[in-house]
Parts: sequence; C-alpha cells; structure tokens
Amino acid sequence: MTKRFGLDAALFSVKAYLASMLAIYIALSIGLERPYWAFLTSYIVAQPLAATVVSKAMFRVVGTLVGAAMAVVLVPNLVQKPELLVLGIGAWLALCVFVSLLDRTPRSYAFVLAGYTAVLIVLPTVDVPDTIFTVAALRVQEITIGILCGSFVHALVLPQSVSAFMLQRVSNILADAERWSRDSLQLEAVPAIDKERQRLALDVTELHQLSIHLPYESTRIAPRIRTVRALQDQLSLIMPLGAAVTDRIAQLHAAGAVSQDVETLLADTRAWFSRLDKLSLAEREETAIALQERSRALEPQVGPEVSWNDLILLSLLSRLSALVDAHRDCRILAEQLATPSTKPVSPRAAKLVEGRRGRELHVDVGGATRGAIGAFLTIVLGCALWIGSGWHEGATAIMLAGVFTALFAAAPDPLAPLRSFFAGTLLATLIGLLYGFVLMPRLAGFGQYAAAMAPMLLMLGALMQSPRWSGIALPMLLGLGSPVLVSDRYIGGFAGFVNGAFAQLVGILFAIIVIRLLNSTGTHAAIRRTVRAGWADIAERANLMSPPDVRAWINRMLDRIALLAPRLAMAGRSPGAPLYDALRDLRTGIAIGELRELRLAMPPSRRGPLTEVLQKVGEYYRSLDPDRPASADPILLEDIDIAMTAVLNDENPQLSRAGALGLVSLRRNLFPAASPARQAKTIEVPA
Repeated sequence: MTKRFGLDAALFSVKAYLASMLAIYIALSIGLERPYWAFLTSYIVAQPLAATVVSKAMFRVVGTLVGAAMAVVLVPNLVQKPELLVLGIGAWLALCVFVSLLDRTPRSYAFVLAGYTAVLIVLPTVDVPDTIFTVAALRVQEITIGILCGSFVHALVLPQSVSAFMLQRVSNILADAERWSRDSLQLEAVPAIDKERQRLALDVTELHQLSIHLPYESTRIAPRIRTVRALQDQLSLIMPLGAAVTDRIAQLHAAGAVSQDVETLLADTRAWFSRLDKLSLAEREETAIALQERSRALEPQVGPEVSWNDLILLSLLSRLSALVDAHRDCRILAEQLATPSTKPVSPRAAKLVEGRRGRELHVDVGGATRGAIGAFLTIVLGCALWIGSGWHEGATAIMLAGVFTALFAAAPDPLAPLRSFFAGTLLATLIGLLYGFVLMPRLAGFGQYAAAMAPMLLMLGALMQSPRWSGIALPMLLGLGSPVLVSDRYIGGFAGFVNGAFAQLVGILFAIIVIRLLNSTGTHAAIRRTVRAGWADIAERANLMSPPDVRAWINRMLDRIALLAPRLAMAGRSPGAPLYDALRDLRTGIAIGELRELRLAMPPSRRGPLTEVLQKVGEYYRSLDPDRPASADPILLEDIDIAMTAVLNDENPQLSRAGALGLVSLRRNLFPAASPARQAKTIEVPA
C-alpha cells in the first residue's frame, strides 16, 4: 500500500537527504576542505533496505582503505617514472575489475572501489606527490563520514528490513512457482508456461543476492543463510521437473495414453498446488505423501516387454512425485525462514538445512578479462591523451572515465547506464549553474543552504526509487556534488565550474568510446561464452567417473539462464527458444547425473552401453558451435536405445527403473521429435 502512494520512495528520499546534510555538516565542523566527497558517498551507499546500506557501507570502507593504501604505495615509488605510474594504476584498476567480475556478489563492490579509489587519489596528486599521504588520509575521512552518516540514518531511522522484504519475495515466488507447476499438469499445454517458468531462475538469483545482506540486518533477527540456500536448492528443482512433467503429459496425451487414474491424480495434484498456502504443515505433509504413494502405485512394471508409452508414464509419475516433494520442501523452508527461532519447525526442515553451503555460480573468465582490459586501456590511453594535450582538467576526465569503466563493467550493456549518466550530468550542470551563481550568493549559513538544496535533493531522491528514472536521478545527484555547490565557503568561479563540468562530460564520453570499441560484439560474445560454458560443463560431466554433484550443476545452469535473459533481450532476440534450449541443457545435465550414478552402481561388466552413451553425449556437446548448433547424431539415438534395452534386461529391478528414467529423459531432451523407441528382445552386453 505504501508503494502504491509513493510513501516508500518519499521516506527513502527524506532519509537520504538527512544523511547527506548530516555528512556535510560533520565534514565542515571538523574542517575538511572537500565535504562534497562525504555528500556523494552518502547518496552512493543509500539503499531502501537497512541491511543493504550497512553491508554496502562495510564493503565501501574496506575498498576505500585498500585503494588509499595502494595509492600511497604507488605514487612515492613511481612518481619519477610517469610511464610506470600510469601502467601501475591502470594495472591495479584492471586487477580489481577482474576480481570483482569473477566474484559476482555484492561483495564485488569492495574490489571495484579499491580500484577506482586509488585512481581518484593518484591522478589529482601526480603534480604534488609529497601530499599523497595527506590526500589519501583526507579522502578516507571524507568518504568514511559519508558512509557512517548514510548507514546511521538508513539503519536506525524507520528502517526497512531486508528480512521482511525477503519473506515477502519468498511468498510471491512460491505463489508463482505453484501456479506454474499447476499449469504444467494441464492435459492441454499452456503456451506461455515455459517463458513464465524461466523467471524462476531470476528469482533464485535475487534470493542469493539478498541473502548476502542478512548478516547486517538491524531491524529483526535475520533468517539463517543456510535456510535460504536450502530454499534456493528446492526452488531450483522446480523448473526442470516442471518442464519434464509437461513434456511427458504432452507425449501421453498425444498418444491417447492418459488413463482415468492418471488424469485424476493430475487433477488432485493441481488442487493441492492451488491451496498449498492455506494448508498447515501437517496437512501438506499428509497430502504430499498420499499423492506420492498414488504415483508409485500407478507406475508400470519395468522389464524387457515394457512399452514406450509405459516408459513415458514411468517418467511422468516419477518426476511428478519429485515435483510434489520440492514444493512441499519449499513451504517447509519458507516457514523456517519466517520463524525467529533457530529451532527446526520439523525434522524434515533440519534435514534440508543440514550441510548447505554457498551457491555455485557461473564464472565468466573471458568477460572478466574483457572488463579488465577495458579498464586498463581507459587509464593508459586516457593519460596519454591528457599528458599530450596539456589540458589541466584532463586528470578529472580520465579519473571519471576510469571510475565509470570499473563501475559498469558488470552491466549486461555498460553503454546504457553511461548514456544515462551523460544525460544526468548534463542536466545537473544546468541546475548547478542556477544554484551556484543565482541562489548560493544569496545564502547565509548552513540552515539556509540545507533549505535551498532540499527541493531538488528530495525530488531526485524519490526518483532514485523509480526504475524508469533512477538512471537519470542518481547521476544528477552526483553531478550536484560539485566543489562549487558543496564547500565550506562560497567559491563562485564560473570558469572553474564550467571546466569541471566539461571534464565530467568528456570523461563519460571517453568511457563510452572505449567500451564501444571493445564491446562492438560484446553482448553476442557474452551470450556465446555463457552457452558454450554450459555445453562444456555437460561434456565434462558426461565423462567423469566420480559421483555427480547435481545440486552444483543446477545452480550454475540456473545462473546462466538468469544471465542470458537480459543479454538476449539486448541482442534483439526472442528469449523463448534460446532459453528453452538452456532449460533443455539443464535437464540433460540432470539426466547425465542420474546415468553416472547408475553406472557406478552397476557391475563393471554391464556398464558398457551406458559408458558408450555418456561418451557420445560428451562428444556431441563438445563439438557444438553456438552460431551453428547442430542436431545430435542419429547414431547416439541408436546407442541410447541399445542402452535402454540393456538396462531393461538387467536382473536388478531398481537399476532397471533408474536406467529407464535417466535414458528416457536423455532421449526426450536430445531427440524430442524421434519416433518411440523399440527395444530388442535380447542384446549382447559387452563383457
């Protein structure tokens, strides 16, 4: 309700304004000459949720200290060798950007800040190297004041809890997931279900990002991160299981092989999904067990004579039971998150949470390398142009270009925020002229200054909360942090103000040019790297002899799907088909894990057909080209059918069932249009 009437945005804006004024007042009171750094920092760390402000403040403090220390190390040792100093500061910024892009959590902000803080300190002091320690110490003080003021106000004045926000998001995510799963069980396919289900990858990623801030919660007892990780694991299962169930229902329905008992089971499961949020823990558990027992009772007998439709039915009932399990566990973990006690709400909750560790994410070394090269070239080429031109304000331009290159290196499209920053800085320059040379000369005292700044800062602070206007509002706020507007005394100096503003705009333009030159095919290259990484993972997993880590595989693939979504949209490609391919790859990797487990459980003398299938699956994925993806070799289809016959003839019924499930999934994923499998009555199994 408060969001509907803009009260949340208004509250955030008021708190951000109070924090900025408090930062300026303290900086002026202790005699700091550049209070605008405190002002800028208070807005940079501003976040609507209290814990995110505190965590970002901690990362910023660490990054600032490390960056200042590096500046103090570089300048005295290399000031007599300007070429080496430029290379040194460029290499430091590149290293920090590279590490931050590999980290891919809110912690990465500390690495970025360590890089560009050194740039902010080094470039303005190259002409006066003897002042480097003083400048570094003052910069740390100014920035720390802004951090502390922002953290104090946002965390203690009507704080908004990240835990409460997370619990609300969990509630919404579960409602969506249950609706998607309910739609997955319809006999007639829901056209939009695949596209909607893929949003779950973005939701899981959002929960991961929010969980980083839980240790900094100040408004209530925060949920344990291990519980969030366990919930992420269960949510991650829903997408591949739901897609598999949808596929099997479509196959059986097209063949007219959906019995009345199966149709009733699907209807009852849909009804259970529709009222999960209204059932008690005991009621959910009781109904889930009953549905799973009914699924098991309807499973056909696995053996050499089993038909293809029966194998599809077996796969449907098995995946349906697992889907029920995942949804039940999600609701248990959601209750565990909501309780302030660390005591498990049920024995199953304790089992689910036990041993949970961090979430495995996709690592894009190529993208990190590209970002690091961009940061390095921005500093080196920029300094060469600055020194060659003799432009005094060139240091400011290159300093800001380095900052922006580092800040937006992780963005799917770095040019978009840079364009917004250019427009916002240009508007801030025009507003700054009004304030600096019309209003400021008429003000007397801090009170009048705070009152004069209030209308603009409050309006821009509220716009920061709008997805539509935040890209313009933040750079306008930062543009208003000019030394002319935020100072211990009225400076004036029209030429200095214009030169400084012009340097800011030139710096942004230079960053845009460098990034555009490096990223002319950046989005497409990122898509190719992400897709190829998933294929390489599958190829490697197919040939390993160790037990599979299915949880890690699902986490990495969902993270890749979440990364692909915005990049595909920017590339002007429909997200439906490519993302469905990624979902198919996710399910293929799960099937490979099942077959690897089966291979380990089988006697060595009977592993030959499975080993042949896994080897050829690895070869297929290793040979794929993202620009020209090819269909799987029909010989692989024959090998899958041979392996199917082998496992169905196995004397161990449990191994036969597990093998049938894994091979049916693999066949449906790689050869969805293939005709039904026909098993031979006998087969020669290699010794």
